[in-house]
Amino acid sequence: MQIAARCRKCGKVMNSERIDNYRVKLTCSCGYSDYRTATERIKSVNPYFHRANVTPFLDDDRGSMTLTMQRANREHLEIISLEEISMLVSSDYDLAEVLSVVAEKLARQLKASVCNIYLLEGEELVLKATYGFEAAHINRIRIRVGEGITGTVARTMQPINLSKASEDPRYKVFPELNEDKYNSMLSYPIADKSDCYGVINVQTTSMRTFPEDELYFVSIIANLILTAIKIRRSAASRLCRTPSPDGP
Repeated sequence: MQIAARCRKCGKVMNSERIDNYRVKLTCSCGYSDYRTATERIKSVNPYFHRANVTPFLDDDRGSMTLTMQRANREHLEIISLEEISMLVSSDYDLAEVLSVVAEKLARQLKASVCNIYLLEGEELVLKATYGFEAAHINRIRIRVGEGITGTVARTMQPINLSKASEDPRYKVFPELNEDKYNSMLSYPIADKSDCYGVINVQTTSMRTFPEDELYFVSIIANLILTAIKIRRSAASRLCRTPSPDGP
């Protein structure tokens, strides 16, 4: 089926080109491009896919068939989430509070069962926020850089996207977390061009690979977390350099 969608920038009908069994690339003459999921192929290729991302409807009285994107509502919610997180980043909330809110919003946005945020302390990644696991595990779960999937992401500063994480030889099991029921896992670095500051892990019970648009959303979240870290570290550094009013 030919996907008919209008450009979100100029409103023109976009051209579609199949990229693989999963995606169709949409391009507009104005230069804007986007990716959409081709549901007909996914139902045959991926039996774990249960809900279509696109739904056909009759566009006009002539009965011409186009596609409306259910993703539009999700993208709207993404924008709202990013605005809220951006305000949190620049607020005077503690970093722990910011990370807790981010973990919950990210998990809900991606319909994930678990979202964990680890920050680097020395040579270890320490769990600092979680949605889906008990809060008692915060500051107790530690992973060495290079250890497991999370540690590998911290070392390479490259994301790892797996539909069945437990089958990966790098997968590290924490018995206290009861992770056996989780399948897919996206592990994304919180990093700038030279250093890693932490890792975001998102897990679901379903077996699926996180698509490109969701990876992009997580990358924005990672950058916002990085900004929150740097703002608070800079503020703490300034505070340490400020002379005491009782000093000489």
